[in-house]
Amino acid sequence: MNSLSFQPKVSLHPNNSFFLFQPRNIPRRITFPRKIKVVCSATERPKQQKQQQQSKRKKNVKDGEKGIDPVGFLTKNGISHKQFAQFLRERHKSLKDLIDEIFNRHINLQEMSSGFEILGMHRHPEHRVDYMEWAPGARYCALVGDFNGWLPTENCAREGHLGHDDYGYWFIILEDKLREGEKPDELYFQQYNYVDDYDKGDSGVSIDEIFKKANDEYWEPGEDRFVKNRFEVPAKLYEQIFGPNGPQTLEELEDIPDAETRYKAWKEQHKDDPPSNLPSYDVIDNGKEYDIYNVVIDPVSQEKFRAKKPPLAYWFETRKGRKAWLKKYAPAIPHGSKYRVYFNTPSGPLERLPAWATYVQPDADGNQAFAIHWEPPPEEAYKWKNSRPSVPQSLRIYECHVGISGSEPKISSFNDFIEKVLPHVKESGYNAIQLIGAVEHKDYFTVGYRVTNLFAVSSRYGTPEDFKRLVDEAHGLGLLVFLDIVHSYSAADEMVGLSMFDGSNDCYFHTGKRGHHKDWGTRMFKYGDHDVLHFLLSNLNWWVVEYQIDGFQFHSLSSMIYTHNGFASFTGDLDEYCNQYVDKDALLYLILANEILHTLHPNIITIAEDATFYPGLCESTSQGGLGFDYYVNLSVSEMWLSFLENVPDHEWSMNKIVSTLMGNKQNANKMLAYAENHNQSISGGRSFAEILFGKVLEDSGGSNELLLRGCSLHKMIRLITFTICGGAYLNFMGNEFGHPKRVEFPMSSNNFSFSLANRRWDLIANEGVHCDLFFFDKDLMKLDEKERVLSRVLPSIHHVNDTTMVIAYMRGPLLFVFNFHPTDSYEGYRVGVDEAGEYQLILNSDEIKYGGQGLIEDNQYLRRTISRRVDGLRNCLEVPLPSRTAQVYKLTRILRI
Repeated sequence: MNSLSFQPKVSLHPNNSFFLFQPRNIPRRITFPRKIKVVCSATERPKQQKQQQQSKRKKNVKDGEKGIDPVGFLTKNGISHKQFAQFLRERHKSLKDLIDEIFNRHINLQEMSSGFEILGMHRHPEHRVDYMEWAPGARYCALVGDFNGWLPTENCAREGHLGHDDYGYWFIILEDKLREGEKPDELYFQQYNYVDDYDKGDSGVSIDEIFKKANDEYWEPGEDRFVKNRFEVPAKLYEQIFGPNGPQTLEELEDIPDAETRYKAWKEQHKDDPPSNLPSYDVIDNGKEYDIYNVVIDPVSQEKFRAKKPPLAYWFETRKGRKAWLKKYAPAIPHGSKYRVYFNTPSGPLERLPAWATYVQPDADGNQAFAIHWEPPPEEAYKWKNSRPSVPQSLRIYECHVGISGSEPKISSFNDFIEKVLPHVKESGYNAIQLIGAVEHKDYFTVGYRVTNLFAVSSRYGTPEDFKRLVDEAHGLGLLVFLDIVHSYSAADEMVGLSMFDGSNDCYFHTGKRGHHKDWGTRMFKYGDHDVLHFLLSNLNWWVVEYQIDGFQFHSLSSMIYTHNGFASFTGDLDEYCNQYVDKDALLYLILANEILHTLHPNIITIAEDATFYPGLCESTSQGGLGFDYYVNLSVSEMWLSFLENVPDHEWSMNKIVSTLMGNKQNANKMLAYAENHNQSISGGRSFAEILFGKVLEDSGGSNELLLRGCSLHKMIRLITFTICGGAYLNFMGNEFGHPKRVEFPMSSNNFSFSLANRRWDLIANEGVHCDLFFFDKDLMKLDEKERVLSRVLPSIHHVNDTTMVIAYMRGPLLFVFNFHPTDSYEGYRVGVDEAGEYQLILNSDEIKYGGQGLIEDNQYLRRTISRRVDGLRNCLEVPLPSRTAQVYKLTRILRI
């Protein structure tokens, strides 16, 4: 029987690179040097050779630093701050040390971030299930569940290194059970492909027929005799070289001529042979000594040789299938089985939810939750249909919470979201959705921010297959799917989360005060621990690989970056970003996360949510930054809320609006902005619509003046936020049509009511304010799609007048004009423009279809410039500006003077 060999998966990381990644499913090659000089001792090593190796090592280190400047973004922006620059250099050195430490245990950073491939529960092709868990504080580990009667002695880890290693990783094997009357496999490496292609290999072909077919198709006629008689080939070669009576001992063996002499002699001997008897390749030297290794090969023979494949491929194609496995074996742990991991610890026995569990359900009676072994048969497993959409030049993100996405007072499912919300998002003109609360969490009222199981989708909304369908359907509509990821803290619940996971208080989290969030009662990860990094980085990669997620918004970075969790006053002084309260380990984790994600998945998008605006959020990691693609400007929504609740309309400051919306000018093009913040959207705060309209919408005899004010400001706030900020915009589900009610999740304070935990989609089906606001928001998205507003250069703001309360700015060929004055209207307000020509009004917030008054006539939509210097520009436009209206003009014709 033929022996089958597998290519070893070995890789060596070079000295001149921090990050080493290898593509999946590609055999890894090992190359060996041609000449190896063996030195017996250090004293025999030539001094010159030592010096060469030392200089080579220095050169490699220097090459590794090429293009890397730990303070690069400070130099680029002209920032001079010695203490922060020194902090960045020390952080860079710590990063190098951390990567060296990682390479001591992992082949590369791809393996470091792929722990989900071996940890947790995994089907092994050799009819068994492997389980691995990290619990360094445990003394005994076993799996308990309904598959073994919840007995902690049935399936446990073996003693010694076969059961756990020095790092605290426990390993348990669950063997499939041989059915009665069946015999074990004759081949110890017999495999079953019931996971991948369930019908492949179920043809009933015997193993002998498989090998016969492999040999018949692989060997040329007559070649198989060399396999049957392993000494025939060397014996024949020996006879050709030395003749039938060649030397039999080393003493009789004379000096063997060199290869070139033997080759020329062979050519001379066979010079009269017909071409069919000669090999299809030849060695040439062209008379040059350095060409003696050149080989000329016949193209036909070369293709034939390359097309040859060993019998290994046939083995994998014809291995036994699912039917054969089910007939012979009963699964050790069936699909849908409930289970937990059992630990014996110094403080006593514990049952925990596995940290790497991919599906978790709470107990029906409110007791401890349990993990679900999710291994659906191939015919039931979801099969992806759509490819990922390409990354757009600008992001228009629609933020959603699946549970409150329905109209009825209940928890909606993934399937409900697919049928009702996704088509609405597509119709509204957004190109991405961002899901919050999609990762498993214990308490529904926490919105999903107190995560308990980082690798599991929330069972409240459906199964993992349902979530895959959601992502796939979104991709089919051209929508990217982002996940709001919470790695800044974790739930403190010991029964379902990671707290006290293995009986010790320092497994995943810090001990003492540092291990607890200052105000939220959550646990803080120990980012400096190698195994915690392994867990978190693998979690990011898991969502991309398993569920094809297109990006992440990293929630509340200030909670993890600072030991005070961001609850401190910030003045903007750089000393505040490099003092004793900054967690350097957390920053190193964020750098690694961005570098690994963008290397493994080049089209991934990462967004930083940090209220403190940590310097370098969106700068390249090679230049001292953290490597995010976008950062959230939280000040914008806070400003609008403050204005609406605390400042009279006529006292609004136009300069404050502009300065807040522009944010940090150095990274303004990477800013993500939204009008209504999370407190208003999901945490019980009043929405803009509730603030602006109050109960007017519920009262049929409500004031038209209040309706007009609320509708006008709602549109203007969104228009200026959308068009003046950076390259991304976000809107929470329902706010685009002015949802009249705040969001309030069921909790004890409201008697666990679902009345405010839903969305009133029926409001946009009927004529009225909500429908008008929705039409305006939809045309706002179309404006970006047609005119590429967000992807253009940042706006040139040339007119900001607090007296008239008018703001005007240019962005590309578009002119935006806003009149925030509550009472004053202007018939011919002059604003400067650079180009002389004709400007067409393409979006007017006062149109009747948007709930406006329609005060601008149709013949006023086309305006021509006047040659007069205004706002420091050469030309100007005279535009009609009714109070509380906004207009967008486009340069349609340039006039040359």
